[in-house]
Amino acid sequence: MSFESLGLRAELLRAVSENGYSTPTPIQQQAIPVILEGRDIMGGAQTGTGKTAGFTLPLLQRLMASDQPVKGRRPIRALVLTPTRELAAQVSESVETYGRHLPLKSTVVFGGVSINPQKQKLIRGVDILVATPGRLLDHAGQRSVDLSRVEILVLDEADRMLDMGFIHDIRKVLALLPKQKQTLLFSATFSKEIKQLADKLLDAPVLIEVARRNTAAESVTQVVHPVDKTRKRELLSSLIGTNNWRQVLVFTRTKHGANRLCKQLCSDGIVAAAIHGNKSQGARTRALADFKSGQIRVLVATDIAARGLDIDQLPHVVNFELPNVAEDYVHRIGRTGRAGNEGEAMSLVCVDELKLLRDIERLIKRDIPKVVVDGFQPDPSIKPEPIQNGRGRQQKAAHKPAGNRSAARGNGQRPSGNRRPGNQGRPGNRARRSA
Repeated sequence: MSFESLGLRAELLRAVSENGYSTPTPIQQQAIPVILEGRDIMGGAQTGTGKTAGFTLPLLQRLMASDQPVKGRRPIRALVLTPTRELAAQVSESVETYGRHLPLKSTVVFGGVSINPQKQKLIRGVDILVATPGRLLDHAGQRSVDLSRVEILVLDEADRMLDMGFIHDIRKVLALLPKQKQTLLFSATFSKEIKQLADKLLDAPVLIEVARRNTAAESVTQVVHPVDKTRKRELLSSLIGTNNWRQVLVFTRTKHGANRLCKQLCSDGIVAAAIHGNKSQGARTRALADFKSGQIRVLVATDIAARGLDIDQLPHVVNFELPNVAEDYVHRIGRTGRAGNEGEAMSLVCVDELKLLRDIERLIKRDIPKVVVDGFQPDPSIKPEPIQNGRGRQQKAAHKPAGNRSAARGNGQRPSGNRRPGNQGRPGNRARRSA
């Protein structure tokens, strides 16, 4: 199948070709025709499957089809909500890339940067707005945004927005939108809570799921290296140096852990940078750009900060610490092996994390090969200790960490003022702690 066969207009086909693509991915093959028909969809796809282009291309075409001359400020006709700054920037870049030959205007708004330049762009008028929930509500409160004429709403990575406790902000945004609109909901996983949200938002949606629920990318080679906790950094440095890895994304559980590991790697002569919610948007953008260009060899990230990172042909992902929530393992390793490329995901697992590992293997329905690296055999006399959360408290490995307001601030969004710890995130669970 070709992009031409999907019914896209010439300007979009030209942009796709200029971007080096000729064959649509499975999610694009299934989603584009349905969206062009004006149907609501509930789309499930792993990262790296071409999901963003899957909704951006038909969105642009539908806006062109309904485009009419307007007097005064252009109304916002399409709204894309994302959970993090990085993902918002990525989606905005896709809109600009694929819409470069169309007269449509777009912009992106998120926290962590000055609101005034964003207000000026909004006041001049845009057709497409990409936003994080908190900053969008800031603009609504300052009357710099009018959402009453939105024709298409996209909720991207809806599962992460629920995990991060943004359901209240999403409901506030929905109250500002017209009832009649096309809604496209995308989620890496279809939990019970996501289905409940979809039932309220979508009108007779078409279900599009190109990967089994909570499965890891088939193009990613997975391995576990058992090692004592105190020797993890030594093993990581050894793996990077021995194998001459030039681009490695490393995950830690906490912001403090990311900073500490980054300093340790730099002391080993390995150029590294950390990216997490406490970093300014400018620092995060620079670190990611330097990583992509090869100036930085290792990018150490937390789960929330890494959500939405789009790095072409990333060869290596390392779980320095396993995530507390098994689903996050799938998201992490999905950073590599994207769009058909091969990738490698390694997890450095100490005795404290064996239960987390069992949870992951149960989720992905497979055993991950265990390979002990010579010289780093675990000490069998060491007994497991409780997993510690970001503030040094004991935490049950199988449960999600408690939410707090810094998760929202750290990702460019403000928390809802009336939010209580008991109602954050998914019903029955407490929202994930800031990363």
